Amino acid sequence: MTLPQTPSFHLAGKRALITGASSGIGRACAVALAEYGAAVTLAARRADQLEETAAHLRGLGQTADVLVLDVGDVEATKDAVARHGPFDILINSAGTARHSKAIDTAPEDFDAVMNVNLRGAYFLSQAVAKGLIAAGRPGSLINISSQMGHVGGTDRAVYCASKHALEGMTKAMALEFAPHNIRVNTLCPTFIRTPLGEQTLAIPERKAWILSKIKLGRVGEIADVMGPIVFLASEASAMVTGTSLLVDGGWTAD
Repeated sequence: MTLPQTPSFHLAGKRALITGASSGIGRACAVALAEYGAAVTLAARRADQLEETAAHLRGLGQTADVLVLDVGDVEATKDAVARHGPFDILINSAGTARHSKAIDTAPEDFDAVMNVNLRGAYFLSQAVAKGLIAAGRPGSLINISSQMGHVGGTDRAVYCASKHALEGMTKAMALEFAPHNIRVNTLCPTFIRTPLGEQTLAIPERKAWILSKIKLGRVGEIADVMGPIVFLASEASAMVTGTSLLVDGGWTAD
């Protein structure tokens, strides 16, 4: 009898580009991918924090490079990917939020959020996919979305709009890139204890609302996204594309 074999979660020989890697979820994704063998390129606007993380990873015997990058600058992003790619794995984790009541949203706040969360992610995905297609290589493109890409949230109309659009973009790109064996998915966390997340958690009424919605009864921790990102990046998810992996403690199940 021949027993089936579990596909590998290991990423040896793969190159990964992670945006927003200077802190929070982006940095956690970089650490997880490096731990499983990927050569990671840490990208963000803040070079000092990137260098600190890269140095720590190198000290563990892992391969890490730094790329100072503003995904809002589309032409610079395209040039950087063309020079440093191709990348087998992309983690689109750069993101921003400017929360307000919808009736009070200023056009400049709308544009700032969309420029990073949607436009930046779109053209970075395009650039990485072009490099993979030209090289004839498969790949995994992962967009860090949010549970707010599936539901609404008070004072979050612009943020929700950007993440709902990211979900649609992901599905359409997954269809287009599938013939090239390039998979495109989203990872959708709930509220995670990051420096940015703590700003919301510090407001008692908001924290109470969050805990009332998360059925597992706790706020997410950084480690909660690390296993799922390795799964989506690896051959363990070889048949997964055009979909969302919700790491939300049951928020959207209700």
